[in-house]
Amino acid sequence: MKVLVLIALMTAFGFSTASAQKTVVSQKNENVFDVVEQMPEYPGGMQALFEYLSQNIKYPEDAQKQKVEGRVIVTFVVETDGSISNVEVVKHTFPSLDKEGVRVIQAMPNWTPGKQSGKVVRVKYTVPINFSLK
Repeated sequence: MKVLVLIALMTAFGFSTASAQKTVVSQKNENVFDVVEQMPEYPGGMQALFEYLSQNIKYPEDAQKQKVEGRVIVTFVVETDGSISNVEVVKHTFPSLDKEGVRVIQAMPNWTPGKQSGKVVRVKYTVPINFSLK
């Protein structure tokens, strides 16, 4: 059985650059923006992010055996230095798929950070990851 992991990033998850919305994060006592004038960017852009995910996601064996498919939605914060923090699953599918989604996001290289009013800021980002057996 050939296993394919299809990754779909949805533009509906915060690609608008209209106005910044603030969310206070108690861990660092700094503002985290949902939308900023210049959104964070994965090195090489969206196509490179698709490639990274497709090359690095490993379909968990237990999910394969049980023929579990689904979409895991993961959020994280792109810090001012481009590093990734606060990774969490906001839409669960199956425990091992959720865990794999978190693992691959945590392993990403640093991003180009987002900017608001010319200042580098922390930005919350959402990535849906589709797991599909074919």
